[in-house]
Amino acid sequence: MPAEQTPSGTPATSAPPASAAPTESGATPSAPAGRPSRSRVPLPTLRPPTGPPRKPTDARRANALAGRINRGGDGPCYGLVTDDGRQYALHGIGKGTFTVGTTVRVTIGPADPAADCGPGIPATIVDINPVV
Repeated sequence: MPAEQTPSGTPATSAPPASAAPTESGATPSAPAGRPSRSRVPLPTLRPPTGPPRKPTDARRANALAGRINRGGDGPCYGLVTDDGRQYALHGIGKGTFTVGTTVRVTIGPADPAADCGPGIPATIVDINPVV
């Protein structure tokens, strides 16, 4: 059977497929090969804020500290300076050995009135871990 004829015996026409409607410029929109066409639905946007937040938006736990050890050793007293310059006098029996300059994350509890660990805000160590 010749290439110009269909199985019914009539010649084939070369009309373009009517799958996409022409755009304003007259061209038919098409996506690049292998990519889906983009949706014309507008994206959602946020409304402008009505005012400043009432509560802090980056709340942190009051009993969690991070900073550098400035009085170290094998305990039970340690000194800690946070990034904002606050000095803490930490007390914790059996919490490990920390050298001066070690960056740590500490969970603290109320200070033990019987312990005097030097200058700074007194607190008891609940948990202490070096930051690596």
